[in-house]
Amino acid sequence: MHRNRVIIASLAGGAGVAALLSWRSVRKLIEPSSPLSREPDEVEQVAAGQVAIVVNPSKSQAETACHAVRRVCAEAGLPEPLVFETTVDDAGQGGARQALQAGCDTILAAGGDGTVRAVAEVIEGAEATLGILPLGTGNLLARNLEIPIDDVHTTALLAVRGRVRRIDVGHLRLQHLNGTEADHAFLVIAGVGTDADLFDDTDEQLKRRVGWLAYSEAGLRQLPGQRKRVSFQLGDGPWQTRRVRSVLFANCGKLQGLDFVPEAKLDDGILDAVVLSPRSAAGWVWIFLKTAFRAKNEIPVISFYKTKKVSLRCTEPMNTQIDGDPTGMVNTLQAWINPSALRIRTA
Repeated sequence: MHRNRVIIASLAGGAGVAALLSWRSVRKLIEPSSPLSREPDEVEQVAAGQVAIVVNPSKSQAETACHAVRRVCAEAGLPEPLVFETTVDDAGQGGARQALQAGCDTILAAGGDGTVRAVAEVIEGAEATLGILPLGTGNLLARNLEIPIDDVHTTALLAVRGRVRRIDVGHLRLQHLNGTEADHAFLVIAGVGTDADLFDDTDEQLKRRVGWLAYSEAGLRQLPGQRKRVSFQLGDGPWQTRRVRSVLFANCGKLQGLDFVPEAKLDDGILDAVVLSPRSAAGWVWIFLKTAFRAKNEIPVISFYKTKKVSLRCTEPMNTQIDGDPTGMVNTLQAWINPSALRIRTA
């Protein structure tokens, strides 16, 4: 009897220690004082002058979109738009630079999120204005801006003649395993960990056939896995270590109908960092249910932080992504926000 009690006590103690370690591994980070959000800039009504289209010719509606823009320009008495096509080696940066050199004040990105981001990288901080013709699979920025994605003619009208607002641009500086550095702009969400593994693992042929549902298939394969030890620095605060599956950096928060980061806004001058620490598939389900039902109560496997910048160190290499495009393995990265850096046409 005494021996049984000792065994039970030992098991209970072990369970208690395991629970404590589990809690410590997912406990919230200590935050420095939260940065103040800024008031959004006033929306402007600015007429376009010379329009350019940076178009991904591989998209099925590429020619339809260009025709719609030509029609809008003609009806508005504007010159014929200049057209620059992307290539396998140039996602749109080259076309955007040529458009700026030609004096274009309104540059339209006709393609997926990669094309939009490529054009935005070039005209960030300039007086030129970005217009969006969403022709991709996710069209994440267009959805967050509530730009219609199924009506090419309406989006062409908004892209050329819509009101102009300023939005923030996120930046991710990556230190790759070979020692090189890369600085990427992002407009929606960048991340490191399981989310990046998902995008890297998505079957491109399946993606072309079924669209965003291909991400779900890859996601199911990524549910199992171990958390990894990561050190964080929020702003200029102290370094802190946690075990995580993913860390996201959000400029805005809507993903395929889910408001994943509800407080993230495109024009508040703040970066929203999200730390996900599930240990099993049940943890991922818990996160999904909280998001889908917009539950306001906190759960230990996901935490949200408002900051101006985040620095991160991984004890072992982790995958990265920007707006759904894989960007390679890293051990170190920095993310920050550039407030009101991009002029964009919306409804």
